[in-house]
Amino acid sequence: MSVINIGSLDAFDKLINESDKPVLVDFWAEWCGPCKILSPRVDEAADEMDDVAVAKVNVDEQEEIAARYKIMQIPTLILLKNGEVAGKSVGAITKDQIKDFARQ
Repeated sequence: MSVINIGSLDAFDKLINESDKPVLVDFWAEWCGPCKILSPRVDEAADEMDDVAVAKVNVDEQEEIAARYKIMQIPTLILLKNGEVAGKSVGAITKDQIKDFARQ
């Protein structure tokens, strides 16, 4: 499944409220070195998972979403199930760790 780049709070809310799958969200920023390491791994994991929706949120562009989930460090992955946080991972992890985290 392809990655959904979130461009607005409304788009984010629609995704998490209407998804029939868990949603893995990658919070990142353009200037963040570890984010550049994690990003392609998230893309690869998304391509290999049909049972999880994957979204990316640029914290500099979507500050309200980052504040809602109290994102203080990036990269941060959160897993949402039925709109509720089911897990949080901070820092760069491997593709297999991303897939394991998304399927917890």
